[in-house]
Amino acid sequence: MTSAALTESAQQTVRQQVLVLYLASSALDARVVGWSTYDGTGATSPTTGDSDVPPYATGLDALKDGWRLFQAAQLLPPFPGHEYDVSFLKHEFFFEKLVPVDVPVDVTA
Repeated sequence: MTSAALTESAQQTVRQQVLVLYLASSALDARVVGWSTYDGTGATSPTTGDSDVPPYATGLDALKDGWRLFQAAQLLPPFPGHEYDVSFLKHEFFFEKLVPVDVPVDVTA
């Protein structure tokens, strides 16, 4: 056993992964039109535009794969006369997964 192995051990904790899906409508079974992912585990470093294919076809598919929905966009009606204005993607859903990771712990401290 090396001296590093004697002075450090691993402790398991959880880190959050976040998935943001923009859907075609406010229904969770609507198709995904945009997405972002963030990995709090540090195992991956996704960037904008790194895939032409969404990670899921619908928000419901993400739920079925174990993602937990924690925020959905408010449904706000458009201001009269602005029903066809182009703006931000308004059907935004935030999902999370809590993933176990091993973190080194210095046992000499």
